Formats: sequence, C-alpha cells, structure tokens
Amino acid sequence: MKQFKKHIFLNGSPEDVYNALVNPIMIEIWTGEPAVMSEVPGSEFSLWDGSIAGRSLEFEQNSRIVQEWDFGEQDEPSRVTIKLHPKGKGTTLEVVHTNIPDEAYDNIVEGWISDYLGGLEQLFE
Repeated sequence: MKQFKKHIFLNGSPEDVYNALVNPIMIEIWTGEPAVMSEVPGSEFSLWDGSIAGRSLEFEQNSRIVQEWDFGEQDEPSRVTIKLHPKGKGTTLEVVHTNIPDEAYDNIVEGWISDYLGGLEQLFE
C-alpha cells in the first residue's frame, strides 16, 4: 500500500473551497460529471459519475474533510484527508491519501493531479 500527499494554493477563501468540495452542484461544475455528496458523517458519496465512491467520515466546516474511498475487494479502506489552511487572500489545500493499492497508485496520482486538483485550480483561477 502506498501514500500520496500534495499541497496546492487556490485563489479562493477556505469557505469557497470547502463549498466546492462538499456541495454537489459545485462539484458538478468543476468536474463536469454527476456527483453525490452530503456533509453527513457516514454518508455515501460518488464523484465523476461513480468513478470515485466511498463514505464520508468527518467534516470540519471550512477546514477538514475525511473520507474512505472504495477500491473493491481491498481489506482495509483507502483514506483521504483534505485540510484547508487560509493563506493571504487564498487557501492552501493539503491532501493526504493513504492505503492506496500498489497496482492503482499511478492511476490515482494522475487522477489527483490532473482531474481533482487540476479541476479545483481551474475553478479558482
């Protein structure tokens, strides 16, 4: 199992970035795909029309999101923690994705950089 960690700066307030991460309408705007998301801990979520799915574990409004991502038959779920830190007039987003199956790692990293984080960067240009 592997881990991915990355920081990016976004030209939006922590409130706006958090909203883009939890509001299904905003998620559909920056991904271009249907999304299911709720701020209720324990709720199921689905992004990119089901390409990413799992369960939301924790929410700290405007500052932190913790999720489990499903990779099928894996014994232990993959965990994603997103933290938002105010920086000047923007936000530093920190993502830590742990317990990534070795065979999925390259694909997951490419998706994080080009689709997930790239989509957010375009939204907040």
